[in-house]
Amino acid sequence: MSTWNYFNYFTEIEEFFWKKRGAHLLVSPLDWAIMEAWQKAGVPLEAVLKGIDRAFESYARSRRGSGKPLKSLAYCTDAVLEAAEEQLEAAAGKSPAPARPAHSEAFSGDELKNYFGRNIEKLKRVAEKYLAQAPEIAAALEETAKSLEACTAILDAPGRLDLEDLERRLTILDDRIHALLMSHAPEDLLLRIRREADGQLAAYRRKMKAEQLAMVERQYTQKRLLEEFGLPRLSLFYLS
Repeated sequence: MSTWNYFNYFTEIEEFFWKKRGAHLLVSPLDWAIMEAWQKAGVPLEAVLKGIDRAFESYARSRRGSGKPLKSLAYCTDAVLEAAEEQLEAAAGKSPAPARPAHSEAFSGDELKNYFGRNIEKLKRVAEKYLAQAPEIAAALEETAKSLEACTAILDAPGRLDLEDLERRLTILDDRIHALLMSHAPEDLLLRIRREADGQLAAYRRKMKAEQLAMVERQYTQKRLLEEFGLPRLSLFYLS
């Protein structure tokens, strides 16, 4: 997989899903959670696209003449995991594929600085908002903003930039934010989000394995908490 496709994971999936549906529609919070679950599980982009294609073919055969479009990526979960397993089996016994280059020019320095700058501004703005009512949240977000500023300084270091190492740093910061929100979010908010997730997943529970459901529910909760608190994702996967 090219480095560009590696970091453009979500956009590639969105565009392919839109193309298969024949309509440029907003991807739902549930669909985002599913894409994030695939990315967290390390499902290769090629397997995701192959699985989506198969799911649409299967849906078209089962709904022939109904005219109803496939509405969610949730319908594609089994086909995607099956494609991922096939890819893994096909790779077994073969020589390891060349590693992704540690250094990359997938993004320009200005793109990264602008992205980090926007996220630092958002973190500080939310920290200021919660300074009086939840000082522990404000302090943690201020600390995260400082860490992100340190990542920005890396961009000016001599030599070529190691994007994968930078992504590891950003993933740690994202994980810290998720842990902070889970531990400080009001119980009624968590309950509301859980009810939302249950409602959206109701039609697909029979098609998804327990571990799939758990991962999608977790990603859905993380996404909705970030939206409720007005916080950004920091990972390079969200730059585009």
